Amino acid sequence: MERRSLKEYLLLFSKGAGMGAADVVPGVSGGTIAFITGIYEELLGSIRSVNGEALKLLLRFNLQGFWKHINGNFLVVLLAGIGFSIVSLSRVILYLLESYPEMLWSFFFGLIVASALVVSKKITRWSWGVILAGIAGAGIAYYITVATPTQSPEAYWFIFLSGAIAICAMILPGISGSFLLVLLAKYEFILNAVKEVKLDVIAFFGLGCVTGILVFSHVLNYMLKHYHNITVALLTGFMVGSLNKVWPWKQTLETYTDRHGEVKPLVQENVLPASYEALTGQESYLMYGVLLAIFGFLVVYLVDRFTDDTVTQQVQV
Repeated sequence: MERRSLKEYLLLFSKGAGMGAADVVPGVSGGTIAFITGIYEELLGSIRSVNGEALKLLLRFNLQGFWKHINGNFLVVLLAGIGFSIVSLSRVILYLLESYPEMLWSFFFGLIVASALVVSKKITRWSWGVILAGIAGAGIAYYITVATPTQSPEAYWFIFLSGAIAICAMILPGISGSFLLVLLAKYEFILNAVKEVKLDVIAFFGLGCVTGILVFSHVLNYMLKHYHNITVALLTGFMVGSLNKVWPWKQTLETYTDRHGEVKPLVQENVLPASYEALTGQESYLMYGVLLAIFGFLVVYLVDRFTDDTVTQQVQV
């Protein structure tokens, strides 16, 4: 288990907060933040270490060995950052999605464009297989974004299943677990459960997340270890394909009424900003949108530069 200084733990906490902020948003992946900040493979390795050997150590009450085996300090600090961000930002994100969706999605659009470029730099060798993997990833993600959300049950088993599905996507750069919750019609349901501290819903959703991530992390780690370039290309394609979802200006074609009697968009299509104003009668906030997209791009670019500089310094030392 790697020893870290207080400064490094604070930086790790901030990376977790960034992952949590991304995971709250439909269209943005916490896995992307983990990837560009240089903790992705350590995260997967730590998750994988929660296995049968860890259980044996725990049953023997070898707590020190158990904690070292699962890289406990890393996981606790990172999860604390993620949890802090989710709890503190859930109200803010809900408010911004309701009041300023065009500007919020513009910011996310810039984030994802930069993230796709940053992740693609991890490909060490290009081939036809790598290119095809990238195209396939873009196609899969695009298909997911045009899938129509449906109403779904609120039974505990479905909440558990939603958690398992969403967490698998949350650790994939480019695939948004939050957006899969939108498709499952459980996004606002889960955010409101966090906001209102509904412990039963949170518990079943959390249990689903734990189960899903323990299983899926082994698959993803194997892919990165044995098919690194193809896997990274696939993840880059996921990001490019997901841009369809986060385009800021949309026209609602179909709506549905949720269980609270509120009318929600069901099917939407992307339109140009000028057409958006004509079709919806709402302000496009084009100038603000462009500036926020640039700002989002620069956030990821600067984080990547900072991370690269930090890693270079550590190697030199």
